[in-house]
Amino acid sequence: MQAKRNGDISFWYADLGAVPAPRPPLPGDIEADVAIVGAGYTGLWTAYYLKKAKPSLRVVVIERAFAGFGASGRNGGWLSGGFSWSREKYLKTSSRQGVTAMQKAMAGCVDEVIKVAEAEGIDADIRRVDNLTVATNPAQLERAYAEGETIRAWDVDPTRVELLDAAATRARINVRNVLGGFVVHGQARVQPAKLVRGLAVAVERLGVPIYEQTTVTTIAKGELTTDRGMVRAQTIIRATEGFTAGIPGEERTWLALNSAQIVTEPLPAELWRDIGWDGHELLGNAAHAYCYAQRTREGRITMGGRGVPYRYGSRTDVNGQTQQATIEQLHTILTSLLPQTAGCRIEHAWCGVLGVPRDWCTTVGLDPKTRIGWAGGYVGLGVSSSNLSGRTLADLILGEDTDLVRLPWVNRTVRRWEPEPLRWLGVHAMYQLYRIADRREAAGLARTSKLAALADRITGH
Repeated sequence: MQAKRNGDISFWYADLGAVPAPRPPLPGDIEADVAIVGAGYTGLWTAYYLKKAKPSLRVVVIERAFAGFGASGRNGGWLSGGFSWSREKYLKTSSRQGVTAMQKAMAGCVDEVIKVAEAEGIDADIRRVDNLTVATNPAQLERAYAEGETIRAWDVDPTRVELLDAAATRARINVRNVLGGFVVHGQARVQPAKLVRGLAVAVERLGVPIYEQTTVTTIAKGELTTDRGMVRAQTIIRATEGFTAGIPGEERTWLALNSAQIVTEPLPAELWRDIGWDGHELLGNAAHAYCYAQRTREGRITMGGRGVPYRYGSRTDVNGQTQQATIEQLHTILTSLLPQTAGCRIEHAWCGVLGVPRDWCTTVGLDPKTRIGWAGGYVGLGVSSSNLSGRTLADLILGEDTDLVRLPWVNRTVRRWEPEPLRWLGVHAMYQLYRIADRREAAGLARTSKLAALADRITGH
């Protein structure tokens, strides 16, 4: 299956009409109170909340390409407020009350993003929906029910989660061979590029300049060195997520994991009647090499998942272009779950990178000695998590003693990834084991394959 377009950043920009023309670069040496590296969700939310809290603050954003070039303009559009990272890992350095507070704060990001979008006039195709995870074999069903029960046990509102049998799941979306699953209420679908571009405009209205086409070469206490000049600032925030490994000295901080997506042509009404999906749910599955999908505003299906999971040395893609083999893998996932789509054209394919810490648990923090802060390592949940990062970083920068700065992800120490070729070998071994585990379970293995547990141990997943 060939895609009509491959790369060009993402389909979301094609949906906007074109990739945006970049803003002007840094004009030379400047001074600021806060300098933010990266004009994605994290950097823009941080700038937004800082200027809202203290309008006199001189805040600047420095961006290598254009606002929303990275994962913020390429993701699956899941405003989930999710918490897929291991709660037990956070629990080692916190308390159950602290982890529960963090989960509540994450869930609250859905309402917060929608509130800001409405206040700032950002039309991002936001629609409140449920999040549906489906299982198509007994091993997947066992994992799905276990995950649903885990979320319910930790959530402050257990009624947000429902376990579904085959009939109840199929009544939502007519997935082939579905055995059941679970649904989480209170989430939302977004058009990610519309959200990040609208947020950039809102930040500019508050008086924050966004200097694009400007590459940061070094980050040090009190100063950023770029190819366009020097930025001196009391506080510097690294908001580079999956591109962090490209900064000198940060090569092993977060691993740049790849994810890819395809999008169909708009489906006709009769096909939608066969598929269902009337609730526009976010759709994922309980496979080890999981997928993520949405029904878009104009009636397309986006389907995402892992293609080439990791490039040697944390290298990144070229303008979102992905491999033909990845397109074919994603098309196979789509038609396996929804065979009704077998005859539909694939109009666009693209990929991007996301940041993965060594323990797969995201962090946000500010070093009080250097005044260099960071946020990221979202492991695919950045649409909502970045909003909480922005609010938390604003409180940390301003020295506010709030509930947010006491959450267990704040200033959390995470060890660095191993040097190459160990990273490449480990990640590719993990996903190869996941693929074998998925095949064995699909062939009739009734319980979760032990190979998946081995894959998790290899990389700390």
